[in-house]
Amino acid sequence: MTTKRKKKDAKKVQGGGIDAAAVARVFRESGKPLGEKDLLRQLGAPRAKMHEVLAALDELLEAGKIIRVRRGFGLVESMHLVTGTLEISRSGVGYVLPEDKRRKDIFIHPKDLGDAWHGDRVVAAVTRERKDKNHEGRIARVIERGVVTLPCRVVKRMASDLYLCRPTDPRHTMSFMVDFLPKDGGRDPMADDVMQVHIGEKLEYKLYSGRGLELLGAQGDVSVQERLVKLNHDIPGPFPPKVLREAEALPEQPGEADFAGRKDLRALPFVTIDGAKARDFDDAVYVKKRGRAFTLFVAIADVSHYVPEGSALDKEALERGNSYYFPQSVEPMLPERISNGLCSLNPHVPRLAVVAEIDFTAKGVPGRTDFYPAVIESKARLTYSQVNRALFLGDEDERKNLGKILPLLETAEVLARAIHEVRAARGNLDFDLPEPEILFNLQGEAEDIRPKAHHFGHQLVEEFMVAANEAVARFLTEREAPVLYRVHPEPDPAKLEALFKLLATTDMATKLPVKPGPGDLSAVLRDASGSDVDFLVSRLALRTMMQASYSPKNDGHFGLASTCYCHFTSPIRRYADLVVHRSLKAVAAGKGAPAKLASKLPKVAEHISRRERVAMEAEREILKRVTVLFLADKVGREFTGVIGSIADFGFWVELKEVMAEGMVRLSSLSDDYYQHNAERHELLGERTGRRFRLGQAVSVELSGVDLGRLAVDLTLIEGGEAPLAVPSVKRKGRRRRR
Repeated sequence: MTTKRKKKDAKKVQGGGIDAAAVARVFRESGKPLGEKDLLRQLGAPRAKMHEVLAALDELLEAGKIIRVRRGFGLVESMHLVTGTLEISRSGVGYVLPEDKRRKDIFIHPKDLGDAWHGDRVVAAVTRERKDKNHEGRIARVIERGVVTLPCRVVKRMASDLYLCRPTDPRHTMSFMVDFLPKDGGRDPMADDVMQVHIGEKLEYKLYSGRGLELLGAQGDVSVQERLVKLNHDIPGPFPPKVLREAEALPEQPGEADFAGRKDLRALPFVTIDGAKARDFDDAVYVKKRGRAFTLFVAIADVSHYVPEGSALDKEALERGNSYYFPQSVEPMLPERISNGLCSLNPHVPRLAVVAEIDFTAKGVPGRTDFYPAVIESKARLTYSQVNRALFLGDEDERKNLGKILPLLETAEVLARAIHEVRAARGNLDFDLPEPEILFNLQGEAEDIRPKAHHFGHQLVEEFMVAANEAVARFLTEREAPVLYRVHPEPDPAKLEALFKLLATTDMATKLPVKPGPGDLSAVLRDASGSDVDFLVSRLALRTMMQASYSPKNDGHFGLASTCYCHFTSPIRRYADLVVHRSLKAVAAGKGAPAKLASKLPKVAEHISRRERVAMEAEREILKRVTVLFLADKVGREFTGVIGSIADFGFWVELKEVMAEGMVRLSSLSDDYYQHNAERHELLGERTGRRFRLGQAVSVELSGVDLGRLAVDLTLIEGGEAPLAVPSVKRKGRRRRR
C-alpha cells in the first residue's frame, strides 16, 4: 500500500469508522492473506477499532468476498477462488455458476462437494484448468444455503414424534431426523408420506436435524407431487394481499372511459383459437382478403393498461417472470381476476387490446405495418381441434357449426401456409417432435400418457404470432427504441460438427454440403424427414441447440431464422411481452420509450430468463414423477420402443405404447462387454459385435420404477444389430460399464 494511501486511510479511520470497502482495499493492495492485527496495522487504526475491523470482515465473509485461510483471511478474487451458485445434476456431479458472468462454469466431482447442497451460494477453488472444457474445482466454503425448507419423504418412524426423512429432490442426497407433532385432528405421518421440513443443524456426515412444518400427504397422490415440485423449484404460490387488493380494485369489465383514444374494432370478426382447457386468452386474430393479398390483424390483450409499471401487480409479475403450468394446476403470473377475466379476450364482451396490423402479399411476404391500442370483441372461442375438424378433416357438422366464421378460417389458412413457406425458405427449423399429454380419470389418477395432437390448426396460430412478434421487433428496432429481444444462438459448434461427421457415414452423405455449417441444418432436417435416419437426425440436431433467452441486445433467433425477434403476443403469462407492450405503445403514440427502460432491461432479461428455466425444469420434473406413478402398476409388462439416447452405462428407450422413457443399463446385459462410441452414438459388443444405436427398435420389459430416483428401469428382451463380420475391438479392460 502506498504511503499516500496509508495516510489517507489512517486519516479516515481517525475521523470515522472502518467499513468493508476500506478493508477490501487493504487486501487488494497488500497482495497476500492478512490477519486481524495485520489489517489493523495497515489501516493505521488503534486497538479500540478492532471490533469495527471484525464487523467489516464478517460483512466481507457473508458477501463471499473473502475466505478464511490458516492464519487469517484471503481475498477470493486473488486466490483462484470463484463465488457462485452450485447446481447438482441427478447424476451427482455439480457445476458452480460463477457470479462473474465472464467466467465459465466450474465442474465439481461428487467427492469434492463437501457439505454443499444443490442451490447453495458457494466459494469454489479451481483445482485444474482445462483449455477447451470447464475448469475443475472443489467447494471451499458454503456462503449461504440455497434452501431453508425442503419437501421430504418419510422413510420410517424412529420414535414417537421423530422420523427419518429424505428429500424428494434426488439432487439432495442428505437425510434428516425430523421432529413432527400433528396439528389438532391431524394424523401421524406414515412411510412414503411427504412433509415440508425446516432444516436444522448438522448431526453427522449427510445427516441433519429438522422440524416438520406440514404434512403434504401420500406421495402417490398427483396433487402432492405437484405441490412438492413447486416447493422444490420455489414456484410462487398464492398472491400477496397487497397484489390481490390492487386486482380487486380493478373493474370487472372495461368501461367507456377506457375506450378513449382507441380504434373501435368491435365490428371485426376476431376469433380466439386455443386449447380446449385454456382459460386465459391472450390473442385473437382476423384476416382480411385484399384481392390476392391479405391484411392480418393480431389483437393482444392490453395488460399494461391495468398493470402500471411499479405497481404491486407489476412487481409481483416481474418476480414471477411467467406463469407456471402443471398437469392439474396453474400458478399464474397475474391474479385470475385479470388473467381469466378482465384481460382475457373472452367471446362476446368488449376487451382492450394492442393490435398489430400487417399487410401480406399473396406469397406471404410482409409489407406495411401499423400498431395501435384498440377495443375488440371476439366473435368466437375456438379450439385447435374444432379448426382441425372443420378445415383439414372436412367434418360437415363442424363446418355447419362454425357458420359465418368458416370463410374467415379458410382465408386464414391460405395466409398461414404462405407465411410458413416464406419461413421455411429462409431456414426455419421445424422439429416435429411429439409432446406428452397426461390424461386423468375422475379420481385424479393418470390413466394414459400419449402424444399431444399437433396439426395445422396449431400451426395456423403459431404462424400469425411469429409474424406479429417479428413485426413489432422490427418496428421498435428501426426507431432505436429499447427492446427486450428473444434471442437464440447458433448451435454448439462442436456438437454440430459431430452431427455432420456422423451423417457423413449414413445414406445422407450424398446430400450434405462440402463444408456444412449452421445454415445447412434446416435443409438436412427436411431431407431426413421420412427416411430411415429421420429419428437420428432430429434427436441429434435438437441436442446441438443452445437455449433461447431474453436480451436487450439483438443477436437474432437461429431456430426461427429471424434476424429480429421479440415476444409480444402473451402478456398475460410472460413478463417479457408486458415490457415490449409498454415500449410499443409509447413509441406508436409518438412519445418515445421511457428513458429508464433501457437501463433496466439487462437485469430484467437475466431475471426472467432464469425464471423461464425454472418453469421448464419444474415442468420436466412433474412429468417424470407422474410417469413413474403411472407405470408403477405395470412392472413386468412388455413394451416396444426406440433407443433415444446412449451413454457409457446404458441406453434410454422411448416407449411406443405409452409416451414414457426408461433406461436399459449395461449391467443388465450379460452377453458381452460393451464399449461406448460417443461420436457414432452407439454401443458395440467386444466379442459379439452386437450394436445398439440411436433410433434402433427394441423390445423391453418394465423391470421397476423408483420415485425417489425418478427412474424407470427396463430389461432388454430383443434388439441390437450384429454385423456379418465381427470387427476387431481394442479392449480397455474387462469391466462391464455400468
